[in-house]
Amino acid sequence: MIDPVRDLASVREATERLLGAAAGLDNAAAAEPSRLPGWSRGHVLAHIARNADALVNVFEGRPMYESAAARDEDIERDAPRTLAVQLDDVRASGERFRSAAEADADWSRVVELRNGVKDAAARVPFRRLIEVELHHVDLGIGYELEDLPEEFTYREIDFLAERFAGHPNVRSTVLVTDTGQIWTPGSGLHAGNWTTGGGAQGAPVAVRGTAAELLGWLCGRRDGSALEVTGGPLPVLPPL
Repeated sequence: MIDPVRDLASVREATERLLGAAAGLDNAAAAEPSRLPGWSRGHVLAHIARNADALVNVFEGRPMYESAAARDEDIERDAPRTLAVQLDDVRASGERFRSAAEADADWSRVVELRNGVKDAAARVPFRRLIEVELHHVDLGIGYELEDLPEEFTYREIDFLAERFAGHPNVRSTVLVTDTGQIWTPGSGLHAGNWTTGGGAQGAPVAVRGTAAELLGWLCGRRDGSALEVTGGPLPVLPPL
């Protein structure tokens, strides 16, 4: 069950964790390449800040971004800034996001995100948590997928399995952690798995590995070579 108030608290904790880690950089390190192709760490920090403001737009009934081009231009504009300016912007934009979210009077209402995607307002805080946590990993400053909070990892696997469900180019795929367990809030770990894909022809494929490796493959941060696959080759997932 989605708990937007709890997720907002998690966003704040994740943001502080990211800011604390990034504070150990200097201007030269901020300009170095991140783990995202073509982006420096400055690009990643700028994106995190601009995403927060874009989600303020969502809560306040405006388009998330003026256009795809404007989104990219804003990131390019802000990427070269000094580290101190970047971190101040991430902090301030994060507070703007939190204020806008807390002002939302109806968590059940449907909001429109990027590319026409629609979702309940209650799910937006978790979407923001995804941005902060995964881009912290993308900075390449010692925070790995294995360091993500356990609950977040399992929820994000669940989120991505739902996103790819029925995709026309992905065979039916069963995802199983190497412990055979998944996470449900309030009851901890229990036996289970996820099923995703299913729109493409072919017998089901089973993919097994650690939760971090499954997440890394689903979110495009790892190539899946550490996963055990039976029933066919590892499916090629569409980009996020």
